[in-house]
Amino acid sequence: MLSSAPHARALIHRPALRESKPRPEAVRVTDLSRVLQLLRDPLSSSLKERQIFILKKVVKQCQRGFLLRDLADIFKILNVCAERVCDHPEYARVLCDLLQICSLPFLKEKASDERSFAAVVTDCVSQMGYLMRIPLPELRQQICSTVIAFYSHDKHQHSSDGLSPARLDYRALMLERSGVSETLVMSLALMEEQLPVKLCLLQTLQILSRSSVNCNLMLRAQAAQKICFHMSEGDPSGELLFRSSEILWNLLENGSRQEVTSQLSSSDCIASLKDAFLHLLLNGFRHHERQLRNDLLVLLSLIAETPGAPLIESGFVKHLTPFITFPELKSHNPLVRNLKLTFKQEDFEMKKLLLNIIVVLSRDLAALQLFREGRVMLALMLLVKPSSSAVRSGRRSWTCRQQEELQLQALSTLSTLAPLMLDEYITCQANTCLLLLLDCCLQDDSFSGQGHGFHSRGGKKAQLRYCVRVLRSVVSAQHEPLRQDLCDQGAIGQLLGVLRRFLGRPEDEDAVALEIQTDCLFLLSVLCEGDVHRKELFGRDGVEVLIQYLSLDAALVFSGLGHNKLLLSTVDCFWSCVVGCFGTEDAFVAGGGVDLLLQLLQRSPRRMLTPLTAVLLELCENPQAVAHLLRWSGERDASAPQLLLHIWRREEEQMGVSRDPHGVIADVKRPIVSRHQDESSSSSSSHDVSAAVRDVSENLRANIYCIFCKLGFEGLSGLSAEDHVTLSIIHRYLDFKVCEVVQEVWSEAAPAVPSDEAALKSVLQVSEAAAESVRSLQQSILGRRQQEELQEERRLYSEIRFTHKQREIAADAWRSYVARTSNYSVLKEFRRLREERSTGEHDTPSDAETQGPPIDKPEPVTL
Repeated sequence: MLSSAPHARALIHRPALRESKPRPEAVRVTDLSRVLQLLRDPLSSSLKERQIFILKKVVKQCQRGFLLRDLADIFKILNVCAERVCDHPEYARVLCDLLQICSLPFLKEKASDERSFAAVVTDCVSQMGYLMRIPLPELRQQICSTVIAFYSHDKHQHSSDGLSPARLDYRALMLERSGVSETLVMSLALMEEQLPVKLCLLQTLQILSRSSVNCNLMLRAQAAQKICFHMSEGDPSGELLFRSSEILWNLLENGSRQEVTSQLSSSDCIASLKDAFLHLLLNGFRHHERQLRNDLLVLLSLIAETPGAPLIESGFVKHLTPFITFPELKSHNPLVRNLKLTFKQEDFEMKKLLLNIIVVLSRDLAALQLFREGRVMLALMLLVKPSSSAVRSGRRSWTCRQQEELQLQALSTLSTLAPLMLDEYITCQANTCLLLLLDCCLQDDSFSGQGHGFHSRGGKKAQLRYCVRVLRSVVSAQHEPLRQDLCDQGAIGQLLGVLRRFLGRPEDEDAVALEIQTDCLFLLSVLCEGDVHRKELFGRDGVEVLIQYLSLDAALVFSGLGHNKLLLSTVDCFWSCVVGCFGTEDAFVAGGGVDLLLQLLQRSPRRMLTPLTAVLLELCENPQAVAHLLRWSGERDASAPQLLLHIWRREEEQMGVSRDPHGVIADVKRPIVSRHQDESSSSSSSHDVSAAVRDVSENLRANIYCIFCKLGFEGLSGLSAEDHVTLSIIHRYLDFKVCEVVQEVWSEAAPAVPSDEAALKSVLQVSEAAAESVRSLQQSILGRRQQEELQEERRLYSEIRFTHKQREIAADAWRSYVARTSNYSVLKEFRRLREERSTGEHDTPSDAETQGPPIDKPEPVTL
């Protein structure tokens, strides 16, 4: 004790050695070391008053903040005080004062101090979080205030003594690295009986959760679950619920959403959220309470998306169902008996959230049963039906804008829920309601309705879009009575009316319009497929509509708006609504539909060719269609057989079939086997479909072969030698394919059934002989073409020689004429020779003779 006292007195009564004023703002390292020695020395353990006096002196001298290089000693002093504060409460005030100074920016003497002391700062901030173990409310509140200060802007500037505060982003970075946010989350369990401290701690966590790094640390400590456990505890001010909700939202936005929803999916968390939601729904009347209620409903919706979340077991869905159908349905449920909606924006948002949670919960069969008991389908139909768009008189209700948006969201909900609750859908006469709404959309002269919100962009067009989408979802459910009911109510005619409406308005063509038209064509396909009577109802009016859609420019397929889907839906609609009914087929052929299909086949990309060739094959059952195919002439005067042969060659080139440069069979053992087929057969297992069989459906060759079987392989005019070479392969395609399948069977079954080896070998020999004969035929075709080309070349050279001879004769005649007219002696010699050739005639030459033959019309010369 005697050895430590002089050090203390020296610290307190040190005289000034010079007149220059010492630095009052920060204690020197040696002084802090002596203070630490005083606190730790066993001999000075009884000098409590002096120790507190020295600590107060340190607090007084460090009012501007702690130096970065002094932080290690400062926090050693804090830890010593923390160990004694339980037995000696006098240290609590000093602890709070030192922590309050820690809320000030740390001071640096050099610019490099931040980097040099980064590890020290991180460790010190981490130790500050561990001080939450001390059960003193004022100390815990001060720790929270200090942590919050790390994110606050400071007003300290550089001072004349060279000290400057650490940067704000540096302090935030050190706080994140320290992991103090995780420590604070774990300290929540210590705040059971200290509501003010808990509120202060939640405020701190709310600020810390704005950082993604802190959010990940908090989630590692199960922050979402721990905060949700206590959010429904009694708090008259409502701040506990508000702070907890804000923290959960920050964790969702800045952390891992999957981890947050996983932590909130426990029964206790769902029960806590449910109690908080119901309390705010039934007792919250202020603006911020209604907003908080909606936030909790969104959280519950996110939890509902998590597989296995016990929403049914917790009773949440059962309690929620009466609110979903309110105020459309009257109920005697005590939960909604006294419920009053203000129909303001917050209640409107809640109604939309309730409709959205129906879609989320519809994946659970137990939830569907609760929806049946709660008559949710009837409530949705009351929102959808056209008469509900008007505001009810005499009572408060949704505005026209709100009603329109709720109607669209109810339609969107029905597109998911209706296929799962078909019995309730039929009981509510939903088909009639939807067709009436469809008729209302078409009766308006324009799509000029006012749209609001996400669903209602476009007014009438948006209503039409979602109405058709609901019909598509229910028709796809394979429920024949429902389809028959639609047809009995005239759905086919109404859908054709929708298509005609868009065909007459090319200026309205956008992605939404194309989606509506595609869905309408799909609906017609499903309704008419396999039913001749419905195809007759489709009739000539439907054929005219299809012909207009088949006139679509194939270049629009790449527009990105959805023309590719529209074209595919048109081809599918033709297949389902026209093919198989002779009357509609004849009307399609008479309207030039075959020509349009061939034009599309010529201009469309590869992926569009499969349905087009399949449709042409089905149409070839009609003799009139075959005649049109043979008469058709496309671009560059290409006939239909030439087009099909060109597609066959391009298909084999893409598949990697072995051919020589002239298209002749290169491998007689594998005349039509592709490279891709070899690769798939080597990698497939014994349970997979045979590669040879799978090849039939994976490319266009089988369809082209069948079309030629209808057109015939002989008497096709306009084919070149290359076309005939390709046609010879197509003619034997079926034989080659059968032998290919037999070869696969032999490769698999030969070891097990050796007795059939001779028969299988004979089949393969027949296949090779057929391939050899085809190759010989191809070579003879190429030989004939070569002879024809040689003869054509000779004829051409003969014409060239004749032309040159004529030019030489004309040149000689011209030179003779020039010589006679320019040289009299030559003229006399020419006259003498003529006179000698004459037989006694001595007449003088005429003017025609002296002029000579014309230059541009030489006399004919016989070669």
